[in-house]
Amino acid sequence: MVTLLNTLMALPTVVVGLLLFGLLSRQGPLGDWGLLFTPVAMILGQMVLATPIVANYVHAAVVGADARILPTLRSLGASPWQAARQLLCEVRFGIMAAVIAGFGRVIAEVGVAMMLGGNIRGTTRTMTTTIALETSKGEFVFGLSLGLILMTVALLVNLGLQFLQQR
Repeated sequence: MVTLLNTLMALPTVVVGLLLFGLLSRQGPLGDWGLLFTPVAMILGQMVLATPIVANYVHAAVVGADARILPTLRSLGASPWQAARQLLCEVRFGIMAAVIAGFGRVIAEVGVAMMLGGNIRGTTRTMTTTIALETSKGEFVFGLSLGLILMTVALLVNLGLQFLQQR
């Protein structure tokens, strides 16, 4: 399972886009749901991309935790839910790193957003797809400006997560 997660961490966005496009297109098994070129399709694609990263980081955090935590909690009479909660508290920094890594993968993604969302103005256009569109139209300065805004958003989110981590 760990080898599969490690492999899926490098999953190319176009592969995810192609697979989900095939599933969600009108001829695909989920075509009747009409999800292609919608925000829902884009969210599905982003989830497929981020899940292996988050799962792998969380797994590494849990495996790296002190092996005596759960037996000690059980010997002190903790219920399984209480023990799981305490283990999560112990590995919270690893979980936060997992969330940040998953966020980083999603915020920088263009391929899935283009393939599954279609870059439709007012509906499925994201900042990354707008940057790609404007740059392809020769509007390099505008694309660069949007890139700086995107980096500012990423910085603010990471500052917020760091603040939460310190609490």
